[in-house]
Amino acid sequence: MKYYLIVGEASGDLHASHLMAALKAEDPQADFRFFGGDLMAAVGGTMVKHYKELAYMGFIPVLLHLRTIFANMKRCKEDIVSWQPDVVILVDYPGFNLDIAKFVHAKTQIPVYYYISPKIWAWKEYRIKNIKRDVDELFSILPFEVEFFEGKHQYPIHYVGNPTVDEVAAYQEAHPKNKNLFIAENQLEDKPIIALLAGSRKQEIKDNLPDMLEAASAFPDYQLVLAGAPAIAPEYYKKYVGEAKVKIIFDQTYRLLQHADVALVTSGTATLETALFRVPQVVCYHTPIGKIVSFLRRHILTVKFISLVNLIADREVVKELVADTMTVKNMQSELKNIIGNEAYRNEMLSGYEYMAERLGPAGAPRRAAREMLHLLKK
Repeated sequence: MKYYLIVGEASGDLHASHLMAALKAEDPQADFRFFGGDLMAAVGGTMVKHYKELAYMGFIPVLLHLRTIFANMKRCKEDIVSWQPDVVILVDYPGFNLDIAKFVHAKTQIPVYYYISPKIWAWKEYRIKNIKRDVDELFSILPFEVEFFEGKHQYPIHYVGNPTVDEVAAYQEAHPKNKNLFIAENQLEDKPIIALLAGSRKQEIKDNLPDMLEAASAFPDYQLVLAGAPAIAPEYYKKYVGEAKVKIIFDQTYRLLQHADVALVTSGTATLETALFRVPQVVCYHTPIGKIVSFLRRHILTVKFISLVNLIADREVVKELVADTMTVKNMQSELKNIIGNEAYRNEMLSGYEYMAERLGPAGAPRRAAREMLHLLKK
């Protein structure tokens, strides 16, 4: 069959590449065409556009690139109609993908499948109308979304498990733990490690890193190791590192988490990855207008937590220091609890086990691929 996939960022490229490989295993004659990235290209098929030409984040960048965004949408729509795939598979990236879904539903007979559903349970819940109207089948990777879509909105979905479970498990199987080698290859000290995951975008790093460094520097028995984001130049980090004693390593985030003793992590998939590596963590996310954001979070956002760990467990497993609560003092206090209080640390690790149980076993891409083929053949 012919599969047309659309992703808009690096994480989508990763997840879509695994889904494509799983589809290929089930359908050896699978033909792929996509808006995607290098990982998808490595699986095979035809790349129409690289996601880097689509990925504009924030109000001003989007405003400045409106002409390009609309041109990409137009090209995508025309290309789908021209190629006539058996299915269009959208991966996350709702701002772009829901517009594509609307067009495909209105103008063609091609089914629309959504893999990694839009996070409308946190923001823009009104989009459920568009999803019900334009998306034929939705494949979820977060267990609490079942109750949200099916219980609250009477829209049946497929929970297939979480691909991050597969990615972490595959890494651990292929890379047995060897701390001495990790220390030697990265010129680290023979000391416990505080891992710093300060985000993947420049604004996140600018807002989070200085306070994270100041907080973690209060523990001299530990060494600080910062996970460098792939799209950020080393020179950019130097502006915010200052006099802090920290080692920056690139393209080794999983390896760092494998050997870390504790972590300071900005919100996002990184919180889930840290938990799956069983590293106790503090979730911290600074915003320049902290008190306003805290107010909005209490009165407008519809979720109790911001970290995937707590959302999946449906209780506070890890401490979230967000907006006006993200202070150096609070981070130090939480690090001290994790490092010095064994019962507290063990309770968090127990919470990780409960979270992992709720996620279910590895195999999400394979389950999604099989279900997609079953539905398409019907």
